[in-house]
Amino acid sequence: MHWLFLLMAVGALYLGFSVTSTPVMVMSLLASLVLFLLWIVSWYARRIGESSQDPSQMIDPAELRRLREVAEARRNAAPPTEPPAS
Repeated sequence: MHWLFLLMAVGALYLGFSVTSTPVMVMSLLASLVLFLLWIVSWYARRIGESSQDPSQMIDPAELRRLREVAEARRNAAPPTEPPAS
């Protein structure tokens, strides 16, 4: 979708340079500027959207609490009965 903004911006720029009427030239150059800005913003939004984390894979607070309790239980577990080999 964002490539359509770029194509329309190039078309408006071409129209602005090829027309002989000053008001039409100004309007098409302004339209080209706006379309270029829309292209940049939509391209950036798409790039950010691709790299963002999937919210369905985030850990909810209850699961995080359970994982902390499991880690705490492992930490507080009795040390092994055999001494480490030296």
